[in-house]
Amino acid sequence: MSIPVSQLRQSWPKPSAPRPIVIIGAGGIVTDAHLPAYRLAGFPVAGVYDLDTARAQRVAETWGTSAFATLDEAIATPDAIYDLALPPGAHLSVLPKLPHGAAVLLQKPMGRDLSDATAILKLCRDNKLKAAVNFQLRFSPMFLAVADAIDRGGLGDILDVEVHLNLVTPWQLFPFLKGMPRVEIAVHSIHYLDTIRALLGNPIGVHARTLGHPSTDLAQTRTSALLDYGQGRRVTLSINHNHDFGRKFQDASFRIEGDKGAAMVKLGLLLNYPEGEPDELWITRKGEGWTEVPLGGKWFPHAFIGTMSNVQRFAAGEDDRLVTGVEDAWHTMALVEAAFESAALPATPVRSAP
Repeated sequence: MSIPVSQLRQSWPKPSAPRPIVIIGAGGIVTDAHLPAYRLAGFPVAGVYDLDTARAQRVAETWGTSAFATLDEAIATPDAIYDLALPPGAHLSVLPKLPHGAAVLLQKPMGRDLSDATAILKLCRDNKLKAAVNFQLRFSPMFLAVADAIDRGGLGDILDVEVHLNLVTPWQLFPFLKGMPRVEIAVHSIHYLDTIRALLGNPIGVHARTLGHPSTDLAQTRTSALLDYGQGRRVTLSINHNHDFGRKFQDASFRIEGDKGAAMVKLGLLLNYPEGEPDELWITRKGEGWTEVPLGGKWFPHAFIGTMSNVQRFAAGEDDRLVTGVEDAWHTMALVEAAFESAALPATPVRSAP
């Protein structure tokens, strides 16, 4: 690399004149990430709306903003950026009500399945919405730095990527997941699939298995997947949210290896979520030792500044593209769909002895 690792890019430029943000939905992700990010960035929040008006009022009072009485009142906010922090099945009920040509950031995933994603894509095209999906792991300081290192040739040609999770996730914090037929890949590992796409482009195929666990009634909490990028590149995910045997062997890591160097990411947020541990990024060049990259922020809330900044800047003409726009996000949803389709297929049978 031509610059020291400490100078790798870790943040997205902020808009020069931020527009007011209208948050639709007042769930835990709003108070854990959206509002902390916007306060940290100095972005104006016009108010919050939720079907549960009492919850919206509590959130508004805590964060010093307004609670909208109705969805129509929220949408009527002049010159707003709409932040749809909604469950995946709710996007299609709200998007048609937004003003023609509005700028909007949708909470991931982009609907419940690829059919929803396609309907959302068509609606956004028809209504000229400047719409992006909040695939914010791409915008975390650690992965902006990884992408910068790759772009500068610091790792060479990428040969091997492995995502490994072995930990306990407090699923009780996400009650809306109960009863959903698609959980682990659709709402969690989708982050890793999207980030891998951002780094490597679209794979040509996927093999996957996803399943539940006796400790929970959620549809799936464990996943194994192999992404097919053709000869010479191995990309795997091994995800276990049920390792309830203490911290010692818990892990949340993302390894990227090239022919010239490698990077190791610790997803600290996921260890003892939501309090988490510090994120870490380590980079090496072949023949050299590992160097820790000082990080200027965390996945939560700093990555949420990046996604909102990109939407704001695109709406103002300061960015030339929506990095996680619906046109791109649709391909992440297509990968998720393929993974679930693969998981439903039988494995290649092992022959019995003659």
